[in-house]
Amino acid sequence: MIEHSKEPKWYVLHTFSGYENVAKENLENVIEKFNLQDRIFDIVIPEETVIEEKNGKKKLVTRKSMPCYIYIKMIYGDDLWHNITRTRGVTGFVGPKGRPLPLEDDEVIRQRLEKIKVETDIEVGDTVEIIDGPLDKMTGTVVSLNPEADQLTVSVEMFGRENKVELSFEQVHKYTVNN
Repeated sequence: MIEHSKEPKWYVLHTFSGYENVAKENLENVIEKFNLQDRIFDIVIPEETVIEEKNGKKKLVTRKSMPCYIYIKMIYGDDLWHNITRTRGVTGFVGPKGRPLPLEDDEVIRQRLEKIKVETDIEVGDTVEIIDGPLDKMTGTVVSLNPEADQLTVSVEMFGRENKVELSFEQVHKYTVNN
């Protein structure tokens, strides 16, 4: 049996196919019903933004990157196991014999479950290169900054016209021309 942990950790839950949103909503109801806000802190459905082409038109689409799985950040205890595994839509924890196994720190960073505070000297009007996501290697101009949310709006030329996209500071770096 796994004992109570002291620090919140990320765990992976398996869900029925197509039930990720239902499972998340039901888990949020369980948190409210049993007053677990001090033990369960966040529930994330892994998603990614990709460029899809349909009927000859390209557009940005958000889709589930890991169907049938959701992440949950909590201070685990055996008392929570029953509340979580009996939630409609959840089939169980991912781990040995269905027992929860916390994600390692490098996995949390790789899955972008935690926001990384990024110090930057980027300003409105700067040219930036996108270094991550579906717009990787594209350049654009910074239109606005939101340091509190670690986000910026960048104007990028896509599909023959200017498009504004919201990005995190960690997805861009200031564009410099090497002379």
